[in-house]
Amino acid sequence: MKKYYLIILILFSCDNNNLESIDLQLRENVLIENAVFKISYNEIKEQPNWIEYTVKDFIKVADRGNMDFYRVDGIWTSDDNDYYKNDWDKGHMAPAGSFTDSWSNLAKTFSFVNCALQIDDLNRGEWRQLEEQIRDWARDLGPVDIRIELKYSDDSMVLETGATVPDGFYKYLTFSDNSKKCYYFDNASPEKDWTEHEILCD
Repeated sequence: MKKYYLIILILFSCDNNNLESIDLQLRENVLIENAVFKISYNEIKEQPNWIEYTVKDFIKVADRGNMDFYRVDGIWTSDDNDYYKNDWDKGHMAPAGSFTDSWSNLAKTFSFVNCALQIDDLNRGEWRQLEEQIRDWARDLGPVDIRIELKYSDDSMVLETGATVPDGFYKYLTFSDNSKKCYYFDNASPEKDWTEHEILCD
């Protein structure tokens, strides 16, 4: 539905002589990089393809308080409508709790490009617990490089609002000594502890 609104808005805001210069083609791979993360965003799915970031030991100076997600100019993303009255959380991919070392970094995590449709029980449960464990590892063992890949399929749910719900999430960890840990979470209410979601890294 949002895509139709976008087209209508553009049509009414431009005269006919300029219509041929407007590109309405949504992109499968938009690369965004800032001080917190590097991300490939899929405007068609309105969800990330993958994201990379590094968790380090830090001193907390900022608090999320009433921060909420915001859209980024020039990128077609999900928005609040995709999360209205359903079971999907605005799941941070680069977690807010790992970037409270500055207000600027914390604010960057609240971009909709860093947000995925994630079932509430997962986002608030095992996914969050692993994020907390990674912060502990970063404090004790040094920086941890993270790559998250979102899984999609021909059967992925597409909401009436237009956003595609990921089937699941791969999370790859690389430690300072180059050792690795890898995890996979279905985008569903977890039935086992986060430690049992570990998979072979290949």
